Amino acid sequence: MEFIFSGLNLALLGAALAAGLAGMGSAKGVSLVGDAGSGLLTEDPSKFGKVLILEALPGTQGIYGLITAFMIIFKLNLLGGEQLYISPELGGYFLFASLPIAIVGFYSAIRQGKVAAAGVNLIAKRPGEVGKAITSAALVETYAIFAVLVSLLLILFSPAAQTMAEHEAELAELAKQAAETAAAVIS
Repeated sequence: MEFIFSGLNLALLGAALAAGLAGMGSAKGVSLVGDAGSGLLTEDPSKFGKVLILEALPGTQGIYGLITAFMIIFKLNLLGGEQLYISPELGGYFLFASLPIAIVGFYSAIRQGKVAAAGVNLIAKRPGEVGKAITSAALVETYAIFAVLVSLLLILFSPAAQTMAEHEAELAELAKQAAETAAAVIS
């Protein structure tokens, strides 16, 4: 049971939640706009460019989640360099640091998709109002931007992890102190 809740696994869970939840929200949001856009494009294919912009907007939250996940992976030194010891506390820190973009990215991407789908309906009736449709959908993006900033700042300024050599030296020193204390108690 101890291995499941290791610091490394907690940190990787955070990375997975950031990419997974934000990505799921983006997939749902993009599909909502795609459904509305397909209906419009069957009637008027000339509006493809306008619909494409609206359809792409909810996809950004998935990108934010992916960037957050990569930042955690880089901070853990998993792609190269000296292996780090990630304590359960530090792993939990990374898990909680990923939650703003995981949760807000999921929710805002779906909501942005709904607003952008409504924008497709606006373009169908008033093609000149594309700016208003994009602006309305982009306003929802603001909260995803705030969330990714919080997550990335927490990750960038996270406590430093120990190298495995430093961790092993610390454990050896603690074992030495324990042995000395035990010897003093016995004598």
